[in-house]
Amino acid sequence: MTQILICTVGGSHQPIVSAINDLRPDYVAFICTDKDPATGKAGSNLQIEGTGSCIKDKFADEKPSLPNIPAQTGLNPNQFEIKITLADDLDRIYLDCSQVIDDLTARYPAAKIAADYTGGTKSMSAGLVMAALEHPDVELKLVTGTRSDLIKVQDGSQFSDSADCQQIRYQRLSAPYRQTWSRYAYSEAVAGLEQFKPPKGMRNEYTRLRELSRAFAEWDNFNHQTAFQILQHYASESLNRYLNVARALNDIKPEKRDAARLFDLYRNAQRRAAQGRYDDAIARIYRLIEWTAQWLLQTQCNLKTGDIQAEQIPAAMNLKPNRDGKYQVGLFDAWQLVKHHTQGPAAQLIRQQEKELLNHLKIRNNSILAHGFEPISRANWQLIEQWLNEHFIPMLLEEATKAGIKQMPPQLPDVYRG
Repeated sequence: MTQILICTVGGSHQPIVSAINDLRPDYVAFICTDKDPATGKAGSNLQIEGTGSCIKDKFADEKPSLPNIPAQTGLNPNQFEIKITLADDLDRIYLDCSQVIDDLTARYPAAKIAADYTGGTKSMSAGLVMAALEHPDVELKLVTGTRSDLIKVQDGSQFSDSADCQQIRYQRLSAPYRQTWSRYAYSEAVAGLEQFKPPKGMRNEYTRLRELSRAFAEWDNFNHQTAFQILQHYASESLNRYLNVARALNDIKPEKRDAARLFDLYRNAQRRAAQGRYDDAIARIYRLIEWTAQWLLQTQCNLKTGDIQAEQIPAAMNLKPNRDGKYQVGLFDAWQLVKHHTQGPAAQLIRQQEKELLNHLKIRNNSILAHGFEPISRANWQLIEQWLNEHFIPMLLEEATKAGIKQMPPQLPDVYRG
């Protein structure tokens, strides 16, 4: 396998020579500086391109006595390249190093790439490290050895070693996908995490983040059974409350399961609103209000809104059968049946809030996702959410208590906790 080395070059040649001699790469990319425009002092590229004796053996020597680094390490001209960067411009250095890595990866897709950050200015080292950390297949290396002080390692003790950076690399690579949880974009997290392999030693943490993202993505898409199956493998103090809700969403008793799913639909609508998707949120609220009436009629009266018996229709309701001879009702008529056939909090709500409900339904009907062409605004959503929180949800909680649901479920997490 082709071995490539990328290294930053500063004022000292020893760490570069040690890195090349230890690794014996097939190709080297030197990150160097050019002549300083202010002082005219030679840049580190002199150590690569200089002719004759151009490098001092020791810093205190009066004159150079060694040839350039390629000559010292036996590199042929076709075995290396030079990338000129700036000594202390971190942005420029990072971009230059990233470009080198991308170019080498494209030219040598099967190669093994190592990046040694020992040489060069502090900014050059930092820039190469940051660029390398974003590429999981690039091995980060440094030249180390015996130290008697914090200035340099003792001459003759140098050797090239791998830098322990798995945690840093993983945190850097996974950070954008952990951040997606703040806007409930779990599917985006899953898609992003599948694009990179975890660094060595971080597989368990990577798998946990990916699988929990997948669990909540499935939950957000109403695939409650799949979400429950995944979450069961990751039970913890922070996740148990979600596991309990997921268990209710998959309860074998239809009345409890549907009650739990009504509240889940409301939480789902709130997540869409948090993303600024107000039309989607209101579409879910419309379904919530309709489904609530259907659930109440089914559980309390054994009445199905898709197939109502003639004797179940109040005289004041002028319903006509469809072409199959069945009586069916939509949202508003379903609530009229709730008012007629039940006596609990739901019937009381529709008697007191019928006009308010109609006003809110008009907002939905004007939506592009319903019958109109007007996008729903944040203000529209806030009006409906306030009405739901003050009137509809308290009623639903009272009705759902009979089915075993006694409190609102928590919103899905907006922070990933490892």
